Amino acid sequence: MAGHFADEEKVLSLYKELLHQWNEKQAQGMAGVFTENGSLVGFDGSQVNTMKDIEGHLTPIFAQYPTARFIHIVREIRQLGPDTALLRANVGMVPRGYDDINPAVNAVQTMIAVKQNNQWKVAMFQNTPAAHHGNPEEAEKLSAELREVLKKQLHTN
Repeated sequence: MAGHFADEEKVLSLYKELLHQWNEKQAQGMAGVFTENGSLVGFDGSQVNTMKDIEGHLTPIFAQYPTARFIHIVREIRQLGPDTALLRANVGMVPRGYDDINPAVNAVQTMIAVKQNNQWKVAMFQNTPAAHHGNPEEAEKLSAELREVLKKQLHTN
């Protein structure tokens, strides 16, 4: 990861909380980590703005679908300014009831966090497919890395 800064652990905790709220299917909790005017770009390209609309977007998804759980590898946390940070990660998704990732939905996640009133919040979160078109070796390499992370998680839980 890039050079460390004072609030790096807080930004990492914010990201982990975002994923935790997804994994627990908590629309209100996930929306609550965003700023009032935060933005979300989903895996399918859907764009949602404001904390209220993010909650409204996620509520029916969590109610109607058995959303898979995220596992993650943080690649970088970088301070962009005194109150702004970037986090980049790769994620795999483990369908509920299974113990392996679905490589077809591996993704790259980007989070922009801002510090408001001494608290870090998500200003922008984007989830992009890691399809690696034309480069199946990279796709397989990422899946292997994510499976190692999953294996470690399974042994610690």
